[in-house]
Amino acid sequence: MNRIIAILVFTGVPLVILGTILNWSDIFMFVISSLSIIGLAGYIGRATESLAIVSGPRIGGLLNATFGNAVELLISIFTLKAGMVGIVLASLTGSVLGNLLLVLGLSFFAGGIKHKRQKFSLHDAQYNSGLLIFAIIVAFVIPEVFSMSMDTKTTLNLSIGISVILIAIYLAGLFFKLVTHRGVFSASDDSGHELEKPEWTKKKSILILFIATMAVAFVSERLVHTFETIGEQFGWTELFIGVIIVAIVGNAAEHVSAITMAVKNRVDVSVEIAVGSTLQVAMFVAPVLVLISLFMPVQMALVFTIPELVAMITATLLVINLSNDGESNWFEGLILFSAYLIMGIGFYLL
Repeated sequence: MNRIIAILVFTGVPLVILGTILNWSDIFMFVISSLSIIGLAGYIGRATESLAIVSGPRIGGLLNATFGNAVELLISIFTLKAGMVGIVLASLTGSVLGNLLLVLGLSFFAGGIKHKRQKFSLHDAQYNSGLLIFAIIVAFVIPEVFSMSMDTKTTLNLSIGISVILIAIYLAGLFFKLVTHRGVFSASDDSGHELEKPEWTKKKSILILFIATMAVAFVSERLVHTFETIGEQFGWTELFIGVIIVAIVGNAAEHVSAITMAVKNRVDVSVEIAVGSTLQVAMFVAPVLVLISLFMPVQMALVFTIPELVAMITATLLVINLSNDGESNWFEGLILFSAYLIMGIGFYLL
């Protein structure tokens, strides 16, 4: 697996540079750019996994989610710059669905096949449930409902206000978990796992994270330029490109890391990665993009389409219902993955 990732990076990135110089076709550039980002995300995942071993499941999950979402954030910024607001909003929807249904589903399934029954912190599950309801059902639905009686400028102002509140609550939540109530959450950490040796040192991991993130920034810009051609060639809508394609490519690091951790019977880390990444997308990445769009040619309000909202709310309620007992198995994973397939088919045919 590591060899495949290395090949994707050390052949893909130079090909992207060469293709940019020689003006290769958009379809070929889309393929090699996507593969390069997946390869780079693999390095990001390995680096954050090394850091997670020495820092514990919460810090490790936060690091993995943060650097994994950095990939999507960069893609979204360049997409905003190109004026493709629909793809950005769809990619945010895709991240929520991908993390809650695809990543968590495959993690539960893969871990459940090997270990039959896995446990994670019930306290964390209940805490995450409250934040998911607040971020997805409250903060995302309110702009849609109120925008029906508002003009474009007022809707944007509402989105700015909600974005500021979301960022503040997200930062307050981190302070709550990592500082003021650190003992409450760390008490539920599993200390029964064997000590693992990190693949890379702390200094090397940080260096690789920096280099990989910079490379992703370059490749992401090339990828965005291919979206219009790809949509025309394959008949894909902006909604499908954002929900499925951009979300899967942009979140490749979390996908690999969460599933790997579950197979190692560290499903607590898998849950922290998948749900933590969802919360970070909803409460930090999305509002940050709203604020960044104020400096772009086209501004982005935090208003999703009805199919996007219904899909995200359904995914949220399903995950809360299946995870609130603090246990997982392969069948629950299969349910989550099947829900993702159903929604993917729907967005493809929409």
